[in-house]
Amino acid sequence: MEWVNETLVTEFVFLGFSSLAELQWLLFVVFLPLYLFTLATDAIIISTIVLDRALHTPMYFFLAILSCSEICYTFVIVPKMLVDLLAQKKTISFLGCAIQMFTFLFLGCSHSFLLAAMGYDRYVAICDPLHYTVLMGHGVCMRLVAAACACGFTVAQIVTFLVFRLPFHSSNRLHHFFCDISPVLKLATHHSHLIQMVIFMLGVFVLVIPLLLILVSYIHIISAILKISSSIGRYKAFSTCASHLTVVTVHYGCASFIYLRPKSSYSSSQDTLISVSYTILTPLFNPMIYSLRNKEFKSALQRVVGQPLCAVN
Repeated sequence: MEWVNETLVTEFVFLGFSSLAELQWLLFVVFLPLYLFTLATDAIIISTIVLDRALHTPMYFFLAILSCSEICYTFVIVPKMLVDLLAQKKTISFLGCAIQMFTFLFLGCSHSFLLAAMGYDRYVAICDPLHYTVLMGHGVCMRLVAAACACGFTVAQIVTFLVFRLPFHSSNRLHHFFCDISPVLKLATHHSHLIQMVIFMLGVFVLVIPLLLILVSYIHIISAILKISSSIGRYKAFSTCASHLTVVTVHYGCASFIYLRPKSSYSSSQDTLISVSYTILTPLFNPMIYSLRNKEFKSALQRVVGQPLCAVN
């Protein structure tokens, strides 16, 4: 009988925006254009980097990969959220929930390691520019991306397995708008402190270790920049890192708040608000931070857009 009970939950009901029932149409009207704009800007970034040979550098290669990752990451969560804002029954199957958790963890964890790879790229570009093309060749960049994806895949696989092997037969009402770790764990009938500790340590591995690598890179970068005699040279060197630093601060700040705090301080309403910021707002601002304010990228975009126009004329 115990086995039957443990298979009772076959779907979860999302309650992420239940307290805003009267405003869900308004949320849909706000979130849909933001999501479409995010997709459009990421698509423009990827297309421009692919089509303009001047952007075929390691920095823009990583940026294209990051934009692809963000398109996939938001696609896993936002379309389902938009549909649920208009639906009476906001449900997801047990298997669908597991797939959603695995996919967004895989992409989110890979994102963390990609940011560390981009930090290393900036370190080599500024601290060892003479050997930059050798140290950051295409093969090295591909291996760094492959390593980031492998780490993300492994962590996502372990966490998803640990969470969904637990028994779920007390409640299926999920106080969130997607299948995140803490809200799903809260519904498990029982789980050991060992599982919580393993998931927490994996969170440390994904968030703290890449952040420490980025900090070490920037300690060397700042030291190298301070040695530049020209103020214009210092400004140009630091401007190539400012966008990366901004995205790193937002990404690791939000993710650490969600995944590296004690379970006792969990708040479903607070987590929903933070989750909206990193599933909708952060992907919206990242393209603008990285590229649309970048003179080199804007020049490349003008060249790419100008080519078809010249052909027509």
